Amino acid sequence: MASKGKPSPRSAVEPLSDARVAELAKKHHLVDPMRDFPTGPNRKANIPEINAQNPKGTKRLLKGVDVVFNASCRTRAWGLDNIPETGPFITAASHVTMFDVFVPMASLFHMGRRPRYMAKAEMAKWPIIGKWFQIVGMQPVQRHSGKAKQIEETSIDILTSGRPLTVWPEGTVTRDPKKWVMSIKEGAAYIALEASRRLGRQVPLFCAATWGAASINHWWPWPRKNVVMCYDHQLDYSDLLEDMDSWGDEPPADAVETLKWRMFIRLNELLEEIRGEEFPKEGYWDYRTMSRRPIESA
Repeated sequence: MASKGKPSPRSAVEPLSDARVAELAKKHHLVDPMRDFPTGPNRKANIPEINAQNPKGTKRLLKGVDVVFNASCRTRAWGLDNIPETGPFITAASHVTMFDVFVPMASLFHMGRRPRYMAKAEMAKWPIIGKWFQIVGMQPVQRHSGKAKQIEETSIDILTSGRPLTVWPEGTVTRDPKKWVMSIKEGAAYIALEASRRLGRQVPLFCAATWGAASINHWWPWPRKNVVMCYDHQLDYSDLLEDMDSWGDEPPADAVETLKWRMFIRLNELLEEIRGEEFPKEGYWDYRTMSRRPIESA
């Protein structure tokens, strides 16, 4: 089943200007996430995790990603020092293009972690690269299959086993014509809450927003475009876990809904800062109706 709606063409997206990147550099320490340990040599790689996830295959794919990104864009990031060196955590990432998914993925790999990540099952069938995706930790998601609970359980098992997990909460590339994060699904919030309940502590949750890749023409990417990601500080949801021992079979729907909107708001706040623009006053893009709705009506 094809996803409804189509993202706006690259020609509709202005490149992230050098002036904007310079403004961000005044406020944040921007580093190149497409190289090993970009935040400094004191970082320790998680060796057991690296060895458990096809180290040779991962190294080769990562090298390929680095070559492509260095040829087509200037990638910068801040906040990578927020990434834990050990233990499970969740990265909730924005999804503007198919290209920008590689930014948080490669950044985490270069910081010495090996997250599993949820991606649509169709990607596993792509020639050549589909096999590589599976080798380096892709967890195929059968969309529209009626297996949402099974997907959530697999994700929770990844976290409770001690591994990090990366998700794209929108479930697909944004359909917002202005390229903001659109309405997100409940799955990421449910996974965070239930994994926290099973572990008996809050699983760290980080929002990662990337901007700039939507302006890249992949047939002729020159001159190179600017791409910037913020890997945010930990998003707190401890208040939603206070009565987790009394939940019953699953987290309460209102707690899931609250955390879902916290992620949505924070991702768009990060995009506001990177883009230097305000979120549309008319509201967010609702994937169900393919129209804007005020957030207070959600």
